[in-house]
Amino acid sequence: MEAEKYRKGSFTLPGEAGYEGLTLKLAEKWGADVIRDSDGTKLSSEIVDAGYRIYSTICIIREHNAFALAHPETQQQTFLISERVLAESSTVVIPLLDGYFTEQFEVNSSEESIKYWQVYDRTTEKEIPREKWSYANGKVTVEDITPWHHYTVSFLCWRVWEEINMYNHTTNHWTSEHLRQLDPRHPLAWEYLKEWLNNWCVDNPQTNVIRLTSLFYNFVWIFGADMRCRNRFTDWASYDFTVSPAALDAFRDEYGYALSAEDFIHQGKLQVTHMPPSKAKVDYMDFIQRFVALKAKELVEIIHKHGKEAYVFYDDSWVGMEPYGKYFPTVGFDGLIKCVFSGFECRLCSGANVPVHELRFHPYLFPVGLGGLPTFMEGGHPEKDAMDYWHHVRRALMRQCVDRIGLGGYLHLTEEFPEFVDTIEQMGIEFRKLKELHEHGAPLTLPCTVTVLHSWGALRSWTLSGHFHETYMHPLIHINEALSGLPVEVRFVSFEDVRKHGIGNTDVVINAGHMGDSWSGGEAWKDDALVTELTKFVHRGGIFIGVGEPSAVKGYATLFRMADVLGVDKDLGERVCHGKWTFEEKEVDGITVCRDALAQDKQIYLTDGKACVLAAANGIPQMTIHSFGKGFGVYLSDFKVSANSTRMLLQILTLGMQNKEEIKYISDSPYVDVAYFEDERTLVAASVASEKVATKIQTDQGIIELVMEPHEMKICRL
Repeated sequence: MEAEKYRKGSFTLPGEAGYEGLTLKLAEKWGADVIRDSDGTKLSSEIVDAGYRIYSTICIIREHNAFALAHPETQQQTFLISERVLAESSTVVIPLLDGYFTEQFEVNSSEESIKYWQVYDRTTEKEIPREKWSYANGKVTVEDITPWHHYTVSFLCWRVWEEINMYNHTTNHWTSEHLRQLDPRHPLAWEYLKEWLNNWCVDNPQTNVIRLTSLFYNFVWIFGADMRCRNRFTDWASYDFTVSPAALDAFRDEYGYALSAEDFIHQGKLQVTHMPPSKAKVDYMDFIQRFVALKAKELVEIIHKHGKEAYVFYDDSWVGMEPYGKYFPTVGFDGLIKCVFSGFECRLCSGANVPVHELRFHPYLFPVGLGGLPTFMEGGHPEKDAMDYWHHVRRALMRQCVDRIGLGGYLHLTEEFPEFVDTIEQMGIEFRKLKELHEHGAPLTLPCTVTVLHSWGALRSWTLSGHFHETYMHPLIHINEALSGLPVEVRFVSFEDVRKHGIGNTDVVINAGHMGDSWSGGEAWKDDALVTELTKFVHRGGIFIGVGEPSAVKGYATLFRMADVLGVDKDLGERVCHGKWTFEEKEVDGITVCRDALAQDKQIYLTDGKACVLAAANGIPQMTIHSFGKGFGVYLSDFKVSANSTRMLLQILTLGMQNKEEIKYISDSPYVDVAYFEDERTLVAASVASEKVATKIQTDQGIIELVMEPHEMKICRL
């Protein structure tokens, strides 16, 4: 029997009216001290009066349909681009919403909206003058143009169905009213929302914590009419849904220049987070972040006035209030809640500047998961899903813990899945044990600081643009996941940071991505001072790890600006007649190559034959180490996270450590993660293997040997 202190506390349970008995039964089994409502559920008086702290979920901008219908000008908007239409004569008619899910959008044809519309000849990429086009009945007619060119219209439209509500209706078969969303930038809407929140606080004295889910502007999720391409565009970090004529006017007045539709539409590509930002985008993001923080602070003050705490749910409509942004601390939130599938999401939450950090585990208690597969229904195995996610999260919690965990959704769905109920109970016990250890001091880390270098820097700490399942093809998200459980210090730095302040105190720099994306850096690498700073860093003893197409930009003697450091480069066709260095694969002491993590890029070649090739495929280098001054350049053609590739990454990170004897409290098995809490003289070992694993761990007290059952976590007092 587990000690009672590990069976209760720090757990938020989703309650549900009509299932009072089940709610209170699972609250006892899972050790809940808080009961919350979920989107689409309510708490009855029997639950509210049961002696638990109560969280109440509020999405401040939705569930105000009567007001939105009475004042449609207060609804939120976005720019869209029409389909490309071929002109077969000197006149073309362009239907604006063709191809879009018209239950989500309505054209805003007001005068203040149309002044921001743009019509483009996409064959020449030239804008068509305003006098040549007109709008009527959902269509734009363009005259006096060039036949056989393609044309588009970029236009503002109302978003008339809040996207999360829309998702639940279309995926989880909700049948309730379609919820609209208000824009807090509209003065009438803002005064209404403040009064509504104040009245809500008065009418709900039982609530201890208001869980804002999230704030004002959703991540961008554009649905299509054709089910073959239902999801036309998704970007969890996009600012496209923050736009309106009022926002554009205010921006122009403050910054002294105007933004256009094309600044958002970008030839139909939209301003995705995976693109390096333009100056206009950086300015606009800062503009929105200040606005969101200012308005959020007003809401928090209302909540505090009523003696309640304000937590924010960092998903859905969080855009503009990133927790690593410079304005976030000014809001005054009492806590942050993050839904998690992976370790990097746990680290994103645990490092945020708030008093309380809480994780909402997956799977969500819905019939269908986010991937569209059955979860709490026939064919689903939620207990397996939960355990798989937990193994990723647990290794991150061993490095940096949070204060609370919990679930969300429809509690009654658990009734047919007793294995899931038992799994959550065990996860809660393991979490409380880890939390207790962290309360007495942080675990030891190796004397190694790792800097992840990309366009966004600290603003996008531990993330790219969404969950793992939305960015899984990018090597950097795999690197973040591997780093989330390693015993090293990790920081995220932008190219602008390096230009202004240098690379700083670090041992390793990682640059990973595809040529031209915001993670590799694109044109940031045209700055010679950046290349000089990093070249100096490596020559003096640092390690530069390049993955995929690191530092890649055209216009120079090498495609990779760091090619001289890495000892490899990429050929785009210019060197097809040049000879190539032959080589033999070599082993490097202390590094175990994980070939499954790598990919073959046929255009990679050795620059001068001096790099040591650790892995190759069909005569093409996949992994190399190049001595450069006192440091090393390391090239990986790709990186896919696994137990073995994570171990390989750790070995690379410690390549430059002079005293290898400092590398302690590491399992000799890549399938066992280890954290040592020196203040408590306590070692935690956690297996990610589905079979029994024997391991040896070097400690200050000598080598200890453990036999780990599948997925077991052991706590050893040394």
